Amino acid sequence: MLIKEKALRHWVDHFYGYGSWDARFWFVGYEESGGDLPEEVAEKFDYFYDAHASSTEATLCDIRELYKRVAFRGDGPKADLYTNRYEYRFDSNAIQNGVWKNLIAFRHGYRNEALPDLLDYQKNSFASSSAQEALIQLYPLPSPHNHAWYYSWLDMPQFPFLKSRTLYQEQLYEQRINAILQKISAHRPELVLMYGMNNINSLKSSVQAFFPAAKFKMVKAIKLQTPQHHRADLQGTTLLITTQIPALRHGRIETGFDWLEFGKAVRSA
Repeated sequence: MLIKEKALRHWVDHFYGYGSWDARFWFVGYEESGGDLPEEVAEKFDYFYDAHASSTEATLCDIRELYKRVAFRGDGPKADLYTNRYEYRFDSNAIQNGVWKNLIAFRHGYRNEALPDLLDYQKNSFASSSAQEALIQLYPLPSPHNHAWYYSWLDMPQFPFLKSRTLYQEQLYEQRINAILQKISAHRPELVLMYGMNNINSLKSSVQAFFPAAKFKMVKAIKLQTPQHHRADLQGTTLLITTQIPALRHGRIETGFDWLEFGKAVRSA
């Protein structure tokens, strides 16, 4: 399946993630996951173009409907249980997402609510249009865990910034962060958690340019409990920025944190 120019352009310009801007909790990742196979990328782009062709601004879409359009191409003993990504993450035999379960725990910790069955919550509620959470991406193009940059291989001279990750990020950063900040100002979510960020100083500068009264406080990490993070109040919205991701790095327990306790700590601070 080929990546189409119009679908790619529409995704880059308008795709910002999943759920609703009216959600009370926004979880902003550094970039969209996936991207190992061009077929998977093309299927995402095509769904979004078909479903949101009339979009003229930053748009969140239905993660369950998009995942139904993306074929499951994994291997392993359970691979034959799934035909698409929806079945893999949301159907009766779904597998728990390691990042999502910690974001769910964080939100419940912040609200001081009892932790639900995490897999059931993922399947039935997480990041739906009526849910408490929205999943938002600072950068739109799906990128694999190994951070390889496959888009330089596309024969699309009309997208010169795709020749390198650096050019791509330089081209899109201002547009993307300003759109997210404008949405924060308009919708006033309760909390915005930006995780896995490697451009902390740029983000803080952008936030303070948009919200001049914002003042950041750096909160140190507590090993295996809460990650180091930067915190600011944006006219009633609590903003947190951290380099950490809500998952173990390389599967090593010493790289992880208790995201339920992190949520509680943020609420009590």
